[in-house]
Amino acid sequence: MNRLACLIDIGLLSWLRTAGYVLLLFLLYQPTLAYLLVKWNQDDFNYCYLIPCIVLYLIWEKRATLAATPSVPSWRGLAPLVLGLVCYWLGDLGGEYTMLFLSLWLVAVALVWMHLGWTKLRGISFPLLFSLAMFVPPDAVYVPLSFRLKLVSSQLGVYLLQLWGMSAYREGNIIDLGFTRLQVVDACSGLRYLVPLFVMGVLMTCRAPMAPWKRVLLVASSVPLSLFTNSLRIASVGLLFQYLGAMVARGFFHDFSGWIIFMASLGFLMLEVWLLNRVFPEKPGAAGGKPGSGSRGPGVGARQAPQGEDRLPPTGSGWRAALLHPPPCAAAFLVLAATLALARAVPWREKIPLARQFSSFPLRLGAWNGTRNLMEPAALDTLRLSDYLLVDYHDPAGRQVNLYVAYYASQLKGESIHSPATCLPGGGWDFEESDAIKLTGAGSAARAMTVRRAFMSKSGERMLVYYWFPQRGRILTEAPQLKFYAFWDAITRRRTDGALVRVITPLAGGEEPASAEARLRGFCRAALPVLEGYLPK
Repeated sequence: MNRLACLIDIGLLSWLRTAGYVLLLFLLYQPTLAYLLVKWNQDDFNYCYLIPCIVLYLIWEKRATLAATPSVPSWRGLAPLVLGLVCYWLGDLGGEYTMLFLSLWLVAVALVWMHLGWTKLRGISFPLLFSLAMFVPPDAVYVPLSFRLKLVSSQLGVYLLQLWGMSAYREGNIIDLGFTRLQVVDACSGLRYLVPLFVMGVLMTCRAPMAPWKRVLLVASSVPLSLFTNSLRIASVGLLFQYLGAMVARGFFHDFSGWIIFMASLGFLMLEVWLLNRVFPEKPGAAGGKPGSGSRGPGVGARQAPQGEDRLPPTGSGWRAALLHPPPCAAAFLVLAATLALARAVPWREKIPLARQFSSFPLRLGAWNGTRNLMEPAALDTLRLSDYLLVDYHDPAGRQVNLYVAYYASQLKGESIHSPATCLPGGGWDFEESDAIKLTGAGSAARAMTVRRAFMSKSGERMLVYYWFPQRGRILTEAPQLKFYAFWDAITRRRTDGALVRVITPLAGGEEPASAEARLRGFCRAALPVLEGYLPK
């Protein structure tokens, strides 16, 4: 009877301890989870809702093996826990969600290791690795990749239309069919097929008995398959447009055709599995059988539970001793609780206002006269700026330079500077050249500084852009620098304020790049001394 009561107590304490971990992780990562749900609601990532369900099912399938394997709590899980918390601080103070996603995953793996031991962790290693698919990729990777896939899909789509005998030509992401022009937008980039199809390919390698080389081939083939089927969809829109009109490019028909194409892609992937096993049949036992079948079941060589959670605390030890049993688990709980307290109690960022509001920035800079512009409310809601400056300046010859300055009094997660190297390609601009140059102002701003330069093109237009990031006395040019110094200055100075300065000029007609360069440099010499008086020191 005493042993039964002890078992009930230990079971209850296990549930209480699990609930405590869930509560700690929720409080620690609540902003991260909220951001993740917002991204899941976007069309590109709504497949992520299925990933946790698949992971739970894969773990549930191994319930018998896990129940027969003794838990061996281990201090070795402390290493990924510490690494996960380092990623947490890098992501939280640097304003980078990708680091927070990695942190959450590492902490979850560490808790499994510290509580259940290496043997059980290895038994569910595939579901844990597969769970990484529920985290969305960073914009710095996703946006340029989407743009390049749009180009590839457009090229293949035009080629398929030409094979069909239609007159089709491509200019960037615009397909000219003669009777109409179709624009390949982000939704047709192919990433909505590529990522889910890649995930399904990985899942198929887990379920089907296949040799390792077949698994690699199956997963790798999902990339060209998704590109081809997406190009087929674009070509079908161009083909049907002349009969059904604009309805084929929007609304229900457009979304339904996308679903049909994806299901066809999935069918091709399943056909590939069948063909691989048909043409190259597996030898008995060569593929290792169903994944997880090699794990030892109940009573087959299972070791007796060593000192760990499978072993009950001594009778009469009390709830307090049971709650702290085993020590690695208690240490993990205390470390997470201390991290939460430190994150909530210490004000890591102070809001630093501008020295002067941008509304007073002069519209006349030497020979340049400007017209102030206002950003759309939707853009402001996305960027969450503290203040901004957006002015079109013209010289006496009518040549234009656009000046844009975005300022953040405090850079938080989701409220930080967006690099033009990410945003401009997302708008369809192709970076033909991108390098670092030296730039000087005039007067007190005459010191040389390094900025980024890029030539951009879109649908026959060409522009030259300079951009840099004034950050608490530093001039930075790369996104990783922004994240590191935001983390470092949050710790050492409790400041994460910063700005983006971007100047753009169009290359009219056949204008030489050297002429545009001279124009931007001349404008910067006039603007930098004035701008220096607005940004905080």
